[in-house]
Amino acid sequence: MHEESGLSNLEASQLSGDQVVLLYRQGEHEVYWIGTRQETVFRCNSYLLRDGAEQILVDPGGRTEFAQTLHRVSQICPPEQISGMVISHQDPDVAASMGEWLARKPGMRVFTHPRVHILLSHYGVADYELFPVERDGRFELPSGAFIQFVDAPFLHSPGAITTYDSGSRYLFSSDIWAAITPEWRLLVEDFTRHRTKLDLFHAEYMASNIAARGFVERIESLKIDAILPQHGEIIPGEMVPQALDYLRQLRCGTDLLYPDLTP
Repeated sequence: MHEESGLSNLEASQLSGDQVVLLYRQGEHEVYWIGTRQETVFRCNSYLLRDGAEQILVDPGGRTEFAQTLHRVSQICPPEQISGMVISHQDPDVAASMGEWLARKPGMRVFTHPRVHILLSHYGVADYELFPVERDGRFELPSGAFIQFVDAPFLHSPGAITTYDSGSRYLFSSDIWAAITPEWRLLVEDFTRHRTKLDLFHAEYMASNIAARGFVERIESLKIDAILPQHGEIIPGEMVPQALDYLRQLRCGTDLLYPDLTP
């Protein structure tokens, strides 16, 4: 029988995020939180998905946190074994460390939307194998699991993507469900209280309710056991219905700027 581990098995000592955290394990399929310790309300999360020979960074992060992220990855596997990076959009807190990772593994695979790909050259990177993410694209993993990419246009980039891991049934949501908070913990404990933290981000950064509801329609058939955003706290499976409802009801961006024009 495979060893299994999930969010429900996390110990209280791990919830502060002061160390690498194993979020899921079944056989050789593993998901780790490798986010850095930042004293900022905009604290970033990066993740590592491992499956056989595939070691895939999800939103590898900015340059200022690279040394700490590299140290955390080194606790899991040799950094030279990283085989790919998911770049969900072009923001520097997501993608600016690409050059440092490519210096350690030139030519590695980069999963990103074509609209994002054309902007990544501005980070001074070119030596990678592009895996262009199209709508409902997927990448097969050695275990038989797969990662499915779901594009999320204008949340908040026109080329924004999210990543669904069929093995863990985790959704790496990038800036969707991102939260701003000075009182960060690894997991959301009360979604009703968490909404205020979500509002602080989404009102300013997301385009519109139409964009939010359109994205929900694309993912509501997926079986999601956790939502892993790039900012803020991980949303456990029992709160996923509330998280979907939050996006359905969200008023943000142009809804707030031009209320007289909003249906």
